[in-house]
Amino acid sequence: MVTEKEVMDKLKKVMDPELGISIVDLGLIYKVEYKGKKDEKDQFYIEMTFTTPACPMVNYMLDDLKNKLDEIKDVDFEINVVFDPPWTPDRVSKEARKKLGMEK
Repeated sequence: MVTEKEVMDKLKKVMDPELGISIVDLGLIYKVEYKGKKDEKDQFYIEMTFTTPACPMVNYMLDDLKNKLDEIKDVDFEINVVFDPPWTPDRVSKEARKKLGMEK
């Protein structure tokens, strides 16, 4: 069985191409939830957002995300992009804040 941690590890490899920071550290991943097995495959639900609905990198990052998740065999993913609640800089990890110069 694939774990939520394994899924998060793959998601951490998806980078915002403009900032060079993972979508996890940017706080774009709201939820990763194991939903059980169906047809011998583990099922996961991922809820995520982007910094703005008009983000020009949405398709690029979604393609990269799907490619990274496809590396996990025998798992199906439902990816839901939401904008409620809206993303805020408060969601950025401490490590990413330092890299972005948001804190020392």
